[in-house]
Amino acid sequence: MDFLRPASWEEALAAKAEYPTAVPIAGGTDIMVEINFDHRRPEYLLDLNRIELLREWEVGEEVTKLGASVPYTQIMENLRTTLPGLALASHTVASPQIRNRGGVGGNLGCASPAGDSHPALLAAGCEVEVESVRGSRMIPIDEFYTGVKRNALAADELIKSVHIKNATGPQQYSKVGTRNAMVIAVCGFGLALHPDTRTVRTGIASAAPTPIRAKAAEEFLNAALEEGGFWDNGKVITPSIAKQFGELASGACNPIDDVRGTAKYRRHAVGILARRQLVWTWEQYRGTNGRSLEGAA
Repeated sequence: MDFLRPASWEEALAAKAEYPTAVPIAGGTDIMVEINFDHRRPEYLLDLNRIELLREWEVGEEVTKLGASVPYTQIMENLRTTLPGLALASHTVASPQIRNRGGVGGNLGCASPAGDSHPALLAAGCEVEVESVRGSRMIPIDEFYTGVKRNALAADELIKSVHIKNATGPQQYSKVGTRNAMVIAVCGFGLALHPDTRTVRTGIASAAPTPIRAKAAEEFLNAALEEGGFWDNGKVITPSIAKQFGELASGACNPIDDVRGTAKYRRHAVGILARRQLVWTWEQYRGTNGRSLEGAA
């Protein structure tokens, strides 16, 4: 196994062009496990740790540009207001040591359906900036995941940054695991309210071959909130709406049975997470808009 260690982004792109099978390594929290257990033996490793721009972020008026190697710890400490859903997801990643090393770029590159950042990215809405010696392009997050642990990157492309919409309303993330820490999600769910567009977006992990959105659930909830005037009157979400939203989110899943959980359990758990997060985010939205918990103002 050869180890490539570029000193700049330009050198990294050149190396990836010359050795398209080279596997990028930054945090290494996924690839090193595969190598140590001899599940994977790449011909080349492409070390990106010397490239400072991958660890930079910039908060804009509407979008935050997050470098691919910004550690989860930095997201938790510096971007919890701007990207609350992703900050919550970052809290659930493994251990403090791994949160200090791992970043969103690694989650995206591996494209595991169980990755913790995926539901938050899908719910917030973002684009993945990728680059090669041929140029750069933006891939919408909804088009990024192409199969089990497969993504839309070309062989010579590297992930440079993620452009994530800044929160305009409450966001939530939670996952189910077989223990409280250092656990791969049995399933995960993310929800983001977007009052500026009067829409809701979702994200689901570890309950389908790829990370997905519960689009039927979103469409139902968007229509129910609009028709009932909820965005304006601040009414409490009715139990029937919450129940239907949860059932539709559960129905979006296409899970498998494995050592962590059954398909039936995953569907059930996603429905529970969806219903709870809807209540949590909506109550937070009502609170920040000066609504009493008893009803409309």
